[in-house]
Amino acid sequence: MHIRTSFPHETTHDDVRIPLADGTLLYARVWRPLTNEPVPALLEYLPYRLTDWTAPRDFQRHPWYAGHGYASVRVDVRGHGNSEGLPGDEYSATELADGVEVVNWLAAQPWCDGKVGMFGISWGGFNSLQIAALAPEPLKAIVTVCSTDDRYDNDVHYMGGSVLAVDMHAWAATMLTFVSRPPDPRYAGEAWREMWLNRLEAVQPLLHTWLGHQTRDDYWRHGSVCEDYGAIKAAVLAVGGWHDPYRDTVLRLVEHLPADRVRGLIGPWSHQYPDRGLPPGPAIGFLQETLRWWDHWLKGEGDLPEPLLRAYVSDSHPPATVYDTLPGRWVGEPAWPSPAVTPVTYALQGAPLPVRSPMHTGVDAGRFFPFGNDADLPPDQREEDARSVCFEFPLGEETWVLGRPRVRLRLRCEVPRGQVVARLCDVAPDGSSTLVTRGVLNLSAREGRDRAVPWTPGATEEVSFELNGIGHAFPAGHRVRLAVSSAYWPWIWPQPGSEAGFTLDPAGSALELPVRAPAPDQGIGFEEPEQSAPLGVSSPVTLDEPRPERLVVRDVAKGEWRLEVDPRYGGTRVYPDGLEFTEDALETYTVTEGDALSARTRSDWTVRLHRPELAWDTTVRTRSEIRCEEGEFLTSNEVICTEGDDVVFHRTWEKRIPRTAG
Repeated sequence: MHIRTSFPHETTHDDVRIPLADGTLLYARVWRPLTNEPVPALLEYLPYRLTDWTAPRDFQRHPWYAGHGYASVRVDVRGHGNSEGLPGDEYSATELADGVEVVNWLAAQPWCDGKVGMFGISWGGFNSLQIAALAPEPLKAIVTVCSTDDRYDNDVHYMGGSVLAVDMHAWAATMLTFVSRPPDPRYAGEAWREMWLNRLEAVQPLLHTWLGHQTRDDYWRHGSVCEDYGAIKAAVLAVGGWHDPYRDTVLRLVEHLPADRVRGLIGPWSHQYPDRGLPPGPAIGFLQETLRWWDHWLKGEGDLPEPLLRAYVSDSHPPATVYDTLPGRWVGEPAWPSPAVTPVTYALQGAPLPVRSPMHTGVDAGRFFPFGNDADLPPDQREEDARSVCFEFPLGEETWVLGRPRVRLRLRCEVPRGQVVARLCDVAPDGSSTLVTRGVLNLSAREGRDRAVPWTPGATEEVSFELNGIGHAFPAGHRVRLAVSSAYWPWIWPQPGSEAGFTLDPAGSALELPVRAPAPDQGIGFEEPEQSAPLGVSSPVTLDEPRPERLVVRDVAKGEWRLEVDPRYGGTRVYPDGLEFTEDALETYTVTEGDALSARTRSDWTVRLHRPELAWDTTVRTRSEIRCEEGEFLTSNEVICTEGDDVVFHRTWEKRIPRTAG
């Protein structure tokens, strides 16, 4: 990593409040070049608190852009951080309308030349796409990283029509904690307490809403730009990683947006900006890549000679939960679907087989959102494969896969509900099994994600679904393994009765791989990663023994399996402005052998914000749980907020939500 200390422009930064039409003031930080000429503005807009939670990341890139001649602006969404107003749902109509107002406000500032770009990762990448679909006139280009065009089937809530137990609950609990944090009196002033209490009175667990929409209805269509790609007028640079759950959005965007104003980039990365150097690498000079993008679309400078899609094809690698760098090579595709990619069908062979996976199948799935931590990625899949029905295809020559594999399966099911999970693994001559990609189908969603159609017990039907996209090179002498299971906990919430599994008939069933012709080195390369000087946050050493990131516990007598996950978002850190920020979280996922209704999840959070110089000490504690009966999800949520030793807010929510599909 090269830390840049000298730039073409000297810079300054100020904290400002952006007025909205209804009188609400949004808190913003503006980095600008010291120049008398107006410059384009870049906007990053999200709820994650610019004065603390994202401050280290913000200082890596916003000053860098300012030093290269852009006004780079970080804004907290309404009701979060030090912005006024009340919090709402993610990507609400209000949030997006506010974002349009911010774009127009930036364009009207005397230091802005009227042209605006938006960028962001995850939430900030989501609303960059969604605001681009609203087409405010000043917004000319965006860079969207690890984001989605489909909020129902490619987000943290549902996968293949099934509830994502692992992340719908974890993220809902995280947001319940995040939205309950107080404004910072150093920046919000004396009004911080009133702002906090008003927010707390408005807080509602997002879990209630998300579980209340179990099929792809109008709630999920809102903000899903796949509903109308033509609404996006800005140029789009779409970026993802093969270890990020949102990577398929990059493939869809380069397929559906006009080729003259879209580019795609998919590396081996996790859910991170590609310049940060977090596993797996290699990291790239991502800020330089985006600077070329901004210069072209916002300043009319330079060409964009790269192909429509640049994708990393990883070499085969032994299974591990973390890789510093994955070997491989970059390929360029002039169009997508690529003329160099050919669908190759592998027919399944054999007699009909029962698929009745143990309920804990999936404990070795790895993290849904890998962030570059030591235990994020799936370990050796041999135990998971043993809990599945497997089909193998020996390879006589090196075979590259680039795109989304598809399975076609002929199933007989004796119960009205269930799910089918397909995993694609790379099996080495020593027997080790590396997960390459996977896909899920809720059987009630087989006729479309917008409806729930129960299976007719005893009926045989053919189902087809795609696996997540991947770039991977299988060596000659390895085997492609397709593993099919009827359970995948805790990623997928098991359906009542799904213990019975289903029968898979290989006759008429097949795996289809998007096989790319191997290619010589195409000369695609990137500059060394570069950032501006770090903020200077310190992480004090504590005497506490760190708990495992992922711990699997089996109670043999009870037949119970428990997965405990420490998400490791940040721990304790001290900021240069004196803030002491401590957070602790533990997610627990439990299931009992042979009992789909035993599945339950729990998330516990504690966040403390402390300013010794102001004698300010606040703590937020949350608890969130889900369990399930035959026809209902049962949810329980609790928030406790204290200032010093005084409890200023305490509320619990108990809710039953009909299980209609997920």
